[in-house]
Amino acid sequence: MRKAPPAGIRRRFSRPGAAGSAIAAASLRTATTPETVLKLHQDSHGTLNTVTGYGPDYVEINLVRHPGSIIVLPDAPVLAWPVASFDTLTPELFDMLLAPAPEVVVFGSGERLRFPHPRLTAALTRRRIGVETMDFKAACRTYNILMAEGRKVAAALLIER
Repeated sequence: MRKAPPAGIRRRFSRPGAAGSAIAAASLRTATTPETVLKLHQDSHGTLNTVTGYGPDYVEINLVRHPGSIIVLPDAPVLAWPVASFDTLTPELFDMLLAPAPEVVVFGSGERLRFPHPRLTAALTRRRIGVETMDFKAACRTYNILMAEGRKVAAALLIER
């Protein structure tokens, strides 16, 4: 059973914005204006790399447009990934993900879902780094979710030219 507030105190709650991490800031007014106000603010990951937009020939990271394939990690500079098509993938291109040692690599295979041959990702598998393959758009969304959860994730996003 919910307790009623003390006599003369009215509670008002404000919740702007979308669901997500929030920081609650409450202020209690003096006895002359006995009102409790709770404000929620969306927690932004301003210092982390976030996918802020994408299209068939680009991806935006923190509002910066990248017209080619890239590797994105939450807290490292965005790297150009020198691959122009799915058919030109090599093990060396996936080896670029070994140094940052993420828990999981989200591979965006382009406009449609295509799985890389296991020999291409063998070095990652040997180091117990998971590789999840999905189309480009799903990879962008999944990277953002995992990054926001604090996971050590990398996105290898293929933009075919």
